[in-house]
Amino acid sequence: APRRAGSRRGAGAGVSGQGGRLAGRRILVVGAGPRRTDDPDAPPGNGRAIAVLAAREGAAVACADVDAEAAGETVRLVGDEGGRAEVVVADVREATACEAMVAEAHERLGGLDGVVVNVGIGAGRWLGGTSVEEWDEVFAVNTRAHFLTCRAALPLLDDGSSIVLVSSVAGLRPGTRVPAYDTSKAALAGLGRHVAFEGARRGIRANVVAPGLIDTPLGRLATEGRPSRAKAPVALGRQGTAWEVAAPVVFLLSDDASYVTGQVLAVDGGLSTM
Repeated sequence: APRRAGSRRGAGAGVSGQGGRLAGRRILVVGAGPRRTDDPDAPPGNGRAIAVLAAREGAAVACADVDAEAAGETVRLVGDEGGRAEVVVADVREATACEAMVAEAHERLGGLDGVVVNVGIGAGRWLGGTSVEEWDEVFAVNTRAHFLTCRAALPLLDDGSSIVLVSSVAGLRPGTRVPAYDTSKAALAGLGRHVAFEGARRGIRANVVAPGLIDTPLGRLATEGRPSRAKAPVALGRQGTAWEVAAPVVFLLSDDASYVTGQVLAVDGGLSTM
């Protein structure tokens, strides 16, 4: 169960798997390798934390990422805890790669019961400083990849499976000053509702998680570029951790959320509402 994590950054600090909520499940985590960094105290990314926590709960995990080495390190961490994980290399900017990624994960794991899509980039600044090429590139990763992954996964998923799309609090309220990022993340709410609508006849659920200010390698990079980001008025008075994002994702993948679908869950310490 989640515990107050504070600033601890160990592998799983603040969260311990209850063991078994995802027993026997086969989960594809897209974006399971965090961004490379020279920070010796770098925390895990959301995708890595999701993959590790899902494995702790009994799932076999396909760790997909464009960076094979980063995905491999996540697989190693899962293996160190006695879990099973496989590396799948894919560049989700390529339309055909998304379909191949899902098919490979399905084959390697012997089926699929869950999919988490946790990829996102930002480019441009303000409307006037965003080119058409930057806009299209951001949407290719932040929205089109999720659509393509869901389109490929739905026919392969077992009945009663679960899909989780990772958005951002930037999709709920403006603030990044990167319109392509904000808009693409907001679009995931609509996509998630439609996937939930199509999947409902087979008991397949789809939900969106919208993290706020989270201490990840990508989050630290964003703060370097915009120091005011760290001063955002979070009601709980601190940034979250990747483990605090992973915990509700695992909940949504599990039967504990068997009657939850088509929803957007903000994991933001109250930033979007208070």
